[in-house]
Amino acid sequence: MECLQKFVHTRNNYIRLIMKKLIFFLILFSAFILPAQNINVTEHSLKNGMKILFVEDHTVPSICYFVYFKAGGKNERPGITGISHLFEHMMFNGSAKYKPTEFDRLLEENGGYSNGSTWNDFTNYWEEFNSDKLELVLDLESDRMKSLKLDKDNLEQERYIVMEERRLRVDNYPENKQEEELYAHAFAAHPYQFPVVGWMGDLENIKLDDAKNYFKTYYAPNNAVVILTGDFDTKKAIKLFEKYFGKIPAQKPPVKVNNAEPQQNGEKRIELKRDVQLSSFLIGYKSVSISDPEHYALDLLSEILSGGQSSRLVKTLVNDKQLAVEVWTSQDEFEHPGLFKIYVQARQGEELKEIEENVYDILNDIIEDGVTDNELEKVKNKKIRELISYFKTNQSTGFRLGYFHTLTGDYKNAFQLAEIYGAVTKEQIKEAAKKILAKDQRTVVTLLQSGK
Repeated sequence: MECLQKFVHTRNNYIRLIMKKLIFFLILFSAFILPAQNINVTEHSLKNGMKILFVEDHTVPSICYFVYFKAGGKNERPGITGISHLFEHMMFNGSAKYKPTEFDRLLEENGGYSNGSTWNDFTNYWEEFNSDKLELVLDLESDRMKSLKLDKDNLEQERYIVMEERRLRVDNYPENKQEEELYAHAFAAHPYQFPVVGWMGDLENIKLDDAKNYFKTYYAPNNAVVILTGDFDTKKAIKLFEKYFGKIPAQKPPVKVNNAEPQQNGEKRIELKRDVQLSSFLIGYKSVSISDPEHYALDLLSEILSGGQSSRLVKTLVNDKQLAVEVWTSQDEFEHPGLFKIYVQARQGEELKEIEENVYDILNDIIEDGVTDNELEKVKNKKIRELISYFKTNQSTGFRLGYFHTLTGDYKNAFQLAEIYGAVTKEQIKEAAKKILAKDQRTVVTLLQSGK
C-alpha cells in the first residue's frame, strides 16, 4: 500500500511538473503571438511593380524606412563578385538631385540616420527619422533609385574602400578566411560559393559598364520591396509613394538563379595555415533552405548542440574534456539550400583529429538516439523568447517583414514562426540529423598554426 501511495504521489508530481512546463511554454507562445497578431500590415503595389508594406504605430513620433533589393551574392557571377556590396557603398555617394554625402547630412540634420547591409540573397537599406520628414526621405530614396551617380570617380573611390575592407576583414582575419574557403569548396555550382565581399581579382577589375548594367537590372522598382513602419497615415503615405516612385520605370526582371547544386558524394577537406595562436576546424554539411520545414528542426538542433554551457558540444568539448575553447554551430537562413555549420577552436596542445572524432560521436548519438524531451523544451523556450523581440520596435518589425518577404516570398511567414518551432518534434530533429549530417555531404576546413 505504501509503495502504491508513493507511486501515486510521484505520478501526480510528474503530471504537475508537465503541466507547469506546458503553461510556461504557452505563456511564452502567447507573448510572441499577441504582438504579431496586433501588427496590421497594409499592402500596396505601384504600377511599376514596386511593393510597399505599411505598418502604422503612433507610439513615438518616428518612422523607419526599409528597402530590400533582391540583389546579393547569389546574383553575381565570376568577374563581378562583390558588386552587390560595392553598391551598398556607392548608394550614398550622390544622385541627380543630391550631391555626395548630402543623403546622410540631410538625414542627420533632420534627426535621422541611415545604413545598409549586403547578404547572400539581398541588399537592404534603412533610415529612421522624425515622422514629419517622410516626404524628404522619399525624395532622397526615389532620386537615388532612378538617378544614382555612377561615374568613374565614384566607382574608383568605393572600389578602393571595399578592397581595403576585404583585406582587413578576410585576408588578414584567418577565421573569416576559413569560412570563405568553406563556401568556396562546399558549393560546386551554386553562387553561394562566392564571398559577399567579392574576390580581390574581381574587385580590381569591375568596369563602369558592369556597374551600370547591374544597377539597371537589380535596383529597379519591380525588384524591390519597401517596408514603412511607425508614425504616419497610410493613405497619405501611399500618395507620397505614388508621387515620388510611381514614374520610375520598371525593368526586365532579373534572370532567376536556378543553379542546381550537384549531389556531393564524398567528404571534402581543405587545410589552411596562418599566423594563429590556436588551431580550429569548420565543418559544413549541405543543408536546406529557409522555406524547407526541416530548416526549423535543424535550427533547434543547432541550439541543442551549442546553445549554452549545457549544450552537447560545449559541455563535452569545452567543459568536461577541456579539448576546446570555443564551439558554435548554425543553420544557414538562405533562400536556397545552404549549410549546417560546426566550428571548434582547439585548446592549446590538443589535436584537431581527436576533437573532430568527438564531434562525430556526439552527432552519431543524436542520429541513433535522438534528443531528450528536456533538451527540446529548453531550446523551444529559448527560441520563443528570441522571437518576442522580432516585433518590439519599428526597426525590428521593418527588418523582419522585409527579411522574410525577400527570403520566403511572403512576409506573413514571419508571424508563423512560434507555431512552426512549437510543432517541431524529437523525431523530426532525429530524421533531419540523419538526412543532413552525413559524411559524404560535409566539407571540412582546418586552420592550423603556420609552423605545423
